[in-house]
Amino acid sequence: MDATGQVATVAGGAIASDVSAAATPYGLTAVTGHVGAVGMAGFLLAGGYGPLTTRFGLAVDNLLGAEIVLADGRRVWASSSHNEDLFWALRGGGGNFGVVTSMGIRLHPVTEILAGLIIFPWAEADIVLRGHAAIMSSAPDELSVLAGVLTGADGNPVLFLGPIWTGRRAEGEEYIARLEGLGKPLLSQISPMSLAQLLGIYDAQVVNGRHHALRTRWLPDLTPDIISAVVAAGASRTSPFSIIALHHFHGVGTQIAPDATAFCMRRNHYMIEIIAAWEPTSVVEAELHRQWMSDLSRALAPHALPGGYANFLAPEAHDQIAHAYGSNAVRLRELKRKFDPDNVFSSATSLL
Repeated sequence: MDATGQVATVAGGAIASDVSAAATPYGLTAVTGHVGAVGMAGFLLAGGYGPLTTRFGLAVDNLLGAEIVLADGRRVWASSSHNEDLFWALRGGGGNFGVVTSMGIRLHPVTEILAGLIIFPWAEADIVLRGHAAIMSSAPDELSVLAGVLTGADGNPVLFLGPIWTGRRAEGEEYIARLEGLGKPLLSQISPMSLAQLLGIYDAQVVNGRHHALRTRWLPDLTPDIISAVVAAGASRTSPFSIIALHHFHGVGTQIAPDATAFCMRRNHYMIEIIAAWEPTSVVEAELHRQWMSDLSRALAPHALPGGYANFLAPEAHDQIAHAYGSNAVRLRELKRKFDPDNVFSSATSLL
């Protein structure tokens, strides 16, 4: 940890909570995912959406350099001044080029954020999502909101908003009040906290031993048709552990050119995670949960942007994989042939 230079060296296997715990005592924070158990390398290499993305860009935008073991056994360093083409590819190209054993990432001086959860009754899901979309259409960089569907204490679905504010507290409180005013919350727990504390909010949703399947779409906005599809799917979940999460992308990350990194989706958008989760059970029941997930993905397809978030694309999502990197795909394939011509390393969005 270089607190003066605001740089962290992250080893392979480190998770978000490790990095946050190390940086917090210095008044610094990193761009991580929303859950502390998420591995930093895998999260970062394909993009990296998180609670601080709107303020500081994607995780890939905060990568300063990486040590990587290539298919031929060479250990090299990639940065803006060494192996520049490999560095470009690593920032969004996923696990297609080698094994990253160490990364240097930029840290940011954020000592306190205003964050938490606002829970709305399911009957208000449609109107709250419409209001949420209106607020996010002009939201400042300091405001990030994770929205979606969880299971309430009574076992029924609830609509949640998870705001994260990194600016002046008084202004943040005004935005929180606007979000709370979108409906009649069952619960609103918003308070000042560190990123380390924020990462613990969603831990209960990530339980080892459960089975999971996931689909993702890039959505241009939350239109009425999209909201209707999400609400219908939330009401028809086949498992109480299944989740729908909506990440709004705006701010710093949109100011980076699409070809500056391998990650190409630089316009304002929503990234939706459709997560089917269930306790180990019969093959027949498991297929019901997967079908629920696939049905929502198909319903959203006509309204979605081409491609999808590479970290969450299933190997069989051929239509999305073909467009996941946009015009960057040609350069990525050339670099793949240069650094790993035998395709030793392959992620879901295989480049060969």
